[in-house]
Amino acid sequence: MVWNDTRWRTRQPRDGKEPNGPVLDMTPDGDFVVRGPAAAGPTLGARVMGISIIVAVLAGLLGAALIALWLALQLIPIAIGAGLIAYGVFRFQTWRAGKSLGRQGNWLRR
Repeated sequence: MVWNDTRWRTRQPRDGKEPNGPVLDMTPDGDFVVRGPAAAGPTLGARVMGISIIVAVLAGLLGAALIALWLALQLIPIAIGAGLIAYGVFRFQTWRAGKSLGRQGNWLRR
């Protein structure tokens, strides 16, 4: 591969008006100077699109929150049943422990 200067030359102006491409105007603090229709702000279509994206994201978040709430409400009876089973096993174990120690009745009530 031959390296020569022609590979790195900048683009030559076609009509002599624009030297080596467009000029980027910058302010002293580093911001770009905007001229033309872009300086007026976003168009109506861009604003409508931005608002519709925000509404769609909020609707999706609300839907996800409602599904999570529905799932939590479906798990309440399962949690109550598991709690009742755990309480019954605990009471059975305390009754069995009191019986093996030779005590009468429930030793937790003494």
